[in-house]
Amino acid sequence: MQRKFLTNLGFLLLLNLLIKPFWIFGIDRTVQNVVGAEDFGFYFAIFNFSFLFNILFDFGITNFNNRNIAQNSQLLNKHFSSIIILKFLLAVVYFIVTFSVGIIWGYRGNELWMLGLLGINQFLISFILYLRSNVSALLLFKTDSLLSVLDRMLMIAICSVLLWGRITDQTFRIEWFVYAQTVSYALTALIALLIVIKKASFRRLNWNFPFFLMIIRQSLPFAILVLLMTFYNRIDSVMIERLIGGVQGKEQSGIYAHAYRLLDASNNIAYLFSVLLLPLFARQIKSGERVENLVRLSFTLLFVVSVILAAVSWFYRVEIMDLMYDHFIPESASVFGVLMGCFIAISTTYVFGTLLTANGNLKQLNLIAAGGMLLNISLNVLLIPRFGALGSAWTSLITQGIMAIAQIILVLIFFRFKFNPKFLGALLVFVIGVVLINRVAVSLPLYWLQSLILAIFLSVFLALVLRLLNLRYFIRLIASPAG
Repeated sequence: MQRKFLTNLGFLLLLNLLIKPFWIFGIDRTVQNVVGAEDFGFYFAIFNFSFLFNILFDFGITNFNNRNIAQNSQLLNKHFSSIIILKFLLAVVYFIVTFSVGIIWGYRGNELWMLGLLGINQFLISFILYLRSNVSALLLFKTDSLLSVLDRMLMIAICSVLLWGRITDQTFRIEWFVYAQTVSYALTALIALLIVIKKASFRRLNWNFPFFLMIIRQSLPFAILVLLMTFYNRIDSVMIERLIGGVQGKEQSGIYAHAYRLLDASNNIAYLFSVLLLPLFARQIKSGERVENLVRLSFTLLFVVSVILAAVSWFYRVEIMDLMYDHFIPESASVFGVLMGCFIAISTTYVFGTLLTANGNLKQLNLIAAGGMLLNISLNVLLIPRFGALGSAWTSLITQGIMAIAQIILVLIFFRFKFNPKFLGALLVFVIGVVLINRVAVSLPLYWLQSLILAIFLSVFLALVLRLLNLRYFIRLIASPAG
């Protein structure tokens, strides 16, 4: 399982590192600069609002399906023929709830139009994720990896033409960005659908109301978990825009979007770990295998990467924001430095939370997620009116940190992993070492990008010295026969 995890992770990361940096720095960054902080803040707030009730599209079906098909692949045809119908029924529920709450929240006119467009995109994203859950559950990780970057490849092509193709004299509008997403998601969903239809030997749709109820009952704990986590992960910019209000509210939301962009990109890479880990953990748990080695391997990889990224983001926060954006640099830098600290906690939850999900500990996960949501909303109400986007960033850091610690404690309780003081000591030394490396590097008489790269290389070298990264072990594991 460790070999399968590493080889497929390598392929998945390679694809994402080829495609997504150009998407982030070439397309997304350019769009933010062209349309300005106010217009992008308007889009970003409504985008996150459309995300809040995303679970109504899915109701936890994707996570349930991934775990269930990974353990019982013979059920793919039966489940797929009915779940597709259920997905469209749930879409109707999503649009009713989202528009109703949006109107109550105060959205009107252009805001509702944008909400409708983004709602369609959310449905397409949800549908793609469901289709990919079938592909990854069958352990077809390379196919899933290609699907994971297809939408971004299409968006890069479309947005490149709109931004630089000189096909129109009009200034690029944020609505064009949304339309490009819609076309890209629709084409990706169609291709993924054709793949799953072939693998499932699909012949016809199957209306089976008792089956719908059974799936919803079994998926309900997943649905509650995703809903709670979505609220404390996505409500920040929505609350910034509404609690501050007016042009300043949109600008503060835009500043938060500036800072959040790189955290979101980092999270997307870390999320790939959970995509691979959930079916692997599920199969190991079902077969009675020990999961400790795979947990340590995946956690160590993510911890090393997240600590390095968080540290360089803090010490070079102004330079990074100045490189990416044209306005609100100091404000964005302050928020960015704090937000990237969240990446360490989020990466931790992608390992330990995924393990608890695979083990079926959803009641406990839901309890701590509910606590996280209440804490996040309370702190945002307290800090946003006083500190704006920066207050929301500190709220995220506190909430994510507490959630990560709680999940680690749950894993220690349920899996009874052995206490390893040597490993914990190495992690502590690594964190202190990375901070000191960056502190020295930033004071060197070098161009900031040179000192940043130097800090990263020295931090990776420290991880190798502490044997948190073991190249010989990785090479031996990958070179060993599959089995």
